[in-house]
Amino acid sequence: MGNSEPFIREDVKSLLKLLEEAGGPALSEMTLDEARASYVAIHAMADRPARELAVIQDLTCPGPGGEIPLRLYDARESREPGPVIVFFHGGGYVIGDLETHHNLCTEIAAQMDLPVVAVDYRRAPEHPFPASVDDCEAAARWIASNPEALSRTATGIVTIGDSAGGNATIVVTQQLSANPADVPVVLQVPIFPLASDAIGSTSIKEFAEGFILTKDAIEFFDLAYQPVRGDPRAFPILSDHAGTPPTVLATASLDPIRDSGRDYGAALAAAGVDHVFLEMKGLTHSFTNLRQAVPSAQVDLERIFAAMKLMLGRA
Repeated sequence: MGNSEPFIREDVKSLLKLLEEAGGPALSEMTLDEARASYVAIHAMADRPARELAVIQDLTCPGPGGEIPLRLYDARESREPGPVIVFFHGGGYVIGDLETHHNLCTEIAAQMDLPVVAVDYRRAPEHPFPASVDDCEAAARWIASNPEALSRTATGIVTIGDSAGGNATIVVTQQLSANPADVPVVLQVPIFPLASDAIGSTSIKEFAEGFILTKDAIEFFDLAYQPVRGDPRAFPILSDHAGTPPTVLATASLDPIRDSGRDYGAALAAAGVDHVFLEMKGLTHSFTNLRQAVPSAQVDLERIFAAMKLMLGRA
């Protein structure tokens, strides 16, 4: 840990102690089905309950590998044209799905008072890189172009996602900047994203184990997803950042991939991109889905929403 122990919040300490006492195998020791089930189980245990919303509707859109399942969330039955939030879930491109992030998506829809469309992209290892980001891009383009199917007209897209979904957020934003969709990306919100290669970083060494996301899990995901080193669609730090839309970027101080997010913030600053950078002190990776077990994380999620409203001019 270097010369000084990192700051850990009391509610985070309690959760980490609970998980340590519970024990259990590492992700790399589980079957794929067990790994996916464990991710659903921890979110079911640790996240706040889903919000009641006027609209929660399953849809599909065409994608490069077949139909892509989507889920529309909205606090209102109907609304005027405006921004639509497109959500990409985390889980290393391997273990997440619509259910693991359902509660979080209801929270985003309720707090932002905007429609949210969650994307259930193809996952590795069945579908390695770049299947996941190809699906995410296809879904974002479809959402921009299909007001009839959504019963909502997008005037702009807000891309948002956590972890692997944070990677997808940046990649999709870059793809839609290079080759515009029917409406522009007006804001991107990568939350504890993988932007640069985390392997070998200081944070992955410092928080290799005992802080929710482990070095073992990162290597497990990397092996399954097979991202191509040197490809900006795998590591979007490698792209040109000029022309990036306004950004709200959040990292967690106890996260093994923290430095990857910090690298991206530095790249945005160097390119003169209008952005808000928030590092949540004393929180771990996945804090957005641990809000029941770590009550203080709800406040940090609301800080992200406040920054989003600020950047959208809706404060």
